[in-house]
Amino acid sequence: MPERKPRKDAVRNRAAVLAAADALFVARESTEEITMADVAAAAGVGKGTLFRAFGDRTGLIRALYESRLEPLVEAVETGPPPLGAAAPPRDRVPALLDALLCFKLDNRGLMLALEGTDSASPYTAANYDWCHTLLRTLLSRISGVTHSDFTAHALLAAVRADLVEHLAAHEGQSRETMRADLAGFVSQVLDSRPLPR
Repeated sequence: MPERKPRKDAVRNRAAVLAAADALFVARESTEEITMADVAAAAGVGKGTLFRAFGDRTGLIRALYESRLEPLVEAVETGPPPLGAAAPPRDRVPALLDALLCFKLDNRGLMLALEGTDSASPYTAANYDWCHTLLRTLLSRISGVTHSDFTAHALLAAVRADLVEHLAAHEGQSRETMRADLAGFVSQVLDSRPLPR
């Protein structure tokens, strides 16, 4: 049996909800005060439509995160070097981590909301798995890098949303400083002598 396509009004409603949620998350300093009722009202749909489409607030936040992440995923998969697949792994690893840091900085409120409302481990999320698998694969192709699985986790920890928020909001670090520090750290990791197993 062929898979049923979503109805046009459902597709339109989903797009309206994501656009409304996006605008609310950008406009409000505290994302915790944004309710499903706020999003439904801004999108011009009933709360029932919202709950049917996304399940709950966490589902909505996750869907919004995924929609914002799509351009980055596309750049990684089909874009030009140094981020795209045509670039050598030694160039792609720092480019990927820099892109993830910039994404987290550009979406600080949303990222904190996602981490704060998601009761599941962040390490089991599909997007984390995608990032980790890609990074692990790239690291395994760089001469001298060992323990690629653990190293991929450790590098991704350097761009966790809670750390990015701490550095930006509590330590007052600028975007440029954070990017430079991350680039230096990644370079050290990639150029360090292998640890014995």
